[in-house]
Amino acid sequence: MEPRLKKRYKEVVISNMMKKFNYRNQMQVPKLEKVVINMGIGKDNKDTKAIESAEKEISLITGQKPVITRAKKSIAGFNLRKGDICGLMVTLRGDRMWEFLDRMITVALPRVRDFNGLPPNSVDGRGSYTIGIKEHVIFPEVDYNTIYKIRGMNVTIVTTAKSPEETVELLREIGIPIRRE
Repeated sequence: MEPRLKKRYKEVVISNMMKKFNYRNQMQVPKLEKVVINMGIGKDNKDTKAIESAEKEISLITGQKPVITRAKKSIAGFNLRKGDICGLMVTLRGDRMWEFLDRMITVALPRVRDFNGLPPNSVDGRGSYTIGIKEHVIFPEVDYNTIYKIRGMNVTIVTTAKSPEETVELLREIGIPIRRE
């Protein structure tokens, strides 16, 4: 079965984007490439229980096993040596990406306290939009009673858009609640 957001993209978003940006061909319309979820470990990089707990929680949220990211160089101020574990990362593509975005839009983001939309200026110049989530417990897959520690995470949505305006409009059309300023 095709994910709900993917179906919406094919049926509604492509035609709306073609009208708005005067594309002559459907293939010119930007599309989503991948979603990258990043979770930092911080001071718990030596605590194996904390790392295993974070690994379990991010795999519950995404449905995929995370990759452990390690420090590329030593930084004395952060008490970090080259090769130390500094975070976890998951890259979602295809149907898993669409399902994750659907769950994030409809279930997780409405659970954020005082949520009034995402900022429109979180776009880089290359078609990526990054969302900072302060508490990973907003996802219903994570049981609040079994977590080791509340952590933040970054969700980066990578598109093929050429400009920040295209990126923001594409994500709004898909259904991501980006504020209008």
